[in-house]
Amino acid sequence: MSKLRLSVGISVLFSLLVSPRAAPGQEAGLSIELAYRALHPGEVIQAKLSASIPLSQAHLRFSGDKYVCWRDGRTGAFIAYIGLDLGLKPGSYSVEAAALTEEGNLCSAQREIHILPKEFPVKRLRVEEKYVTPPPEVMERIRTESALLGSVFSIYTEEWLGEGSFVLPTEGEAAPNFGERRYFNDQPRSPHSGIDVSSPMGTPVRASNSGRVVLAAELYFAGNTVVVDHGLGVFSFYGHFSKLRTVRGARVRKGDVIGEVGSTGRVTGPHLHWSVRIRGSRVDPLSLMSLVLD
Repeated sequence: MSKLRLSVGISVLFSLLVSPRAAPGQEAGLSIELAYRALHPGEVIQAKLSASIPLSQAHLRFSGDKYVCWRDGRTGAFIAYIGLDLGLKPGSYSVEAAALTEEGNLCSAQREIHILPKEFPVKRLRVEEKYVTPPPEVMERIRTESALLGSVFSIYTEEWLGEGSFVLPTEGEAAPNFGERRYFNDQPRSPHSGIDVSSPMGTPVRASNSGRVVLAAELYFAGNTVVVDHGLGVFSFYGHFSKLRTVRGARVRKGDVIGEVGSTGRVTGPHLHWSVRIRGSRVDPLSLMSLVLD
């Protein structure tokens, strides 16, 4: 056998051994099931991947981000959560799925969704001037805290730590004020990225779902703050506490007390600021609560 034939033969054999055979999604029966309250900016989508043959791993891509899916041991479905950011432009988007079967074959599927526009209200508030135009000596602190939060929200835990559906963290009236375009002392500032729950000073605040505390600290704008990682890029954020009742690194169960309602940071009175981030996207906590996750 010539050297050329031997080389070609070895190359083909090596390719067969290490390269998975691509298979279309139809052959594996790969499907994408989406659950959501609405398709507007600020909403949450739960995506479930399933197939007619067993899968070993899967991921989604949406709007440039990759979401590694977690396998639900009860149903066998692969799950991910997609956040439609508050600033997402309306239009058509693709949810693209790719998976590897237990036999080592690749499969894929795709679904198109159409994001509709949404109008958000405008609100004007009066606060201490230092929270509108911070003095120069605190600007470095603000930049450091912003970078810290960005680092926290970039964490991607490739398993789901939550237990069932999300719940309201504290007693009180939850204002549907997510996305408000806000003016502080007549100065435009960032849209409101969460909701406010009105409760008396000192009211216990509980983890809205199980997870791991990744931040428990005092921040300039949010005051005493707790952030919980629920896995799969989903984080809940609790601000303005009068007292912290947990520490960074703690594992919390849904309903565990993590703080007390207060008025620290940029506020007009005692309340809980509750927000949710998914892969950094700002989403309405009430949208996440609407999903039945049990």
